[in-house]
Amino acid sequence: MSVLLVFPGMEALATQIVERTGNHAHPVDLHHFPDGETLVTLPEQLVDQDVAILATLHEPDPLALPLTFAASTAREFGARSVGLIAPYLAYMRQDQRFAPGQAVSAPIFARFLQESIDWMVTADPHLHRVHSLGELFEIPTRRVETAPLLAEWIKPNVPDAVLLGPDGESRQWVAEVAQRAGRPFEVLEKVRSGDREVQVSVPQSEALLGGTPVILDDIASSGRTMIEAIARLADAGCSPPICVVIHAVFSGDAYNQILNAGAARIVTTNSIFHESNAISLAGPLSDAAAELTDNT
Repeated sequence: MSVLLVFPGMEALATQIVERTGNHAHPVDLHHFPDGETLVTLPEQLVDQDVAILATLHEPDPLALPLTFAASTAREFGARSVGLIAPYLAYMRQDQRFAPGQAVSAPIFARFLQESIDWMVTADPHLHRVHSLGELFEIPTRRVETAPLLAEWIKPNVPDAVLLGPDGESRQWVAEVAQRAGRPFEVLEKVRSGDREVQVSVPQSEALLGGTPVILDDIASSGRTMIEAIARLADAGCSPPICVVIHAVFSGDAYNQILNAGAARIVTTNSIFHESNAISLAGPLSDAAAELTDNT
């Protein structure tokens, strides 16, 4: 990529990407009018430039239209190609109709995005029955895997870690992080009965009593799964855990609730800007974007 257009809130990650790539970065100015409309302003010097827009899609509804405006305006200003670096990709959970009348948002949102961009990079999207981004997108995409980055952080920072997955769906991912970090792991069973109602099984691993529990999760939204896991660890006589999360959604007061429940620390990647960010995605995101730009 030649030019990085940076949406508000992504400045820290943009700085890290620019330090690696040497590309130019410019802010995308979003002016919000009293009537709820948004005016998007870009630099005009984009003729024959490969452009990457850096915009995490946490809380996507107010960002989706400005993102489209920015991509279309970049083309109007002569950009050779326009891609999207979206460290967090929203609307991927609803990949089927769970009740009559529901919209299936994952393919709809994918079609919406690819109308205005040539390629997209994201980090570990929350996919379930859809096994790859290629099933949703017709444009080139890259999924950055965070397992190596999480393991690289855990090894020096929690050398006695015992990794804990919150549910059966996390088994393969947690096992990979554990293997890379050279540490044991256990996966709990989770039963969800509502948006904020979660029950988690009691951990059985004896290794947890002699090491530091590290709870891994891809998304911390309401925080209920982690809070329940922390309670079960306390019931088992374990030390306070460290929570390692890919996407720091943290709706409402979830972050403080997890800490108040007994977490020793919460560590996240910078896919969404938050005070807990400690693991940078700049390297793999910029490498994947460069690869897609070269192939465009």
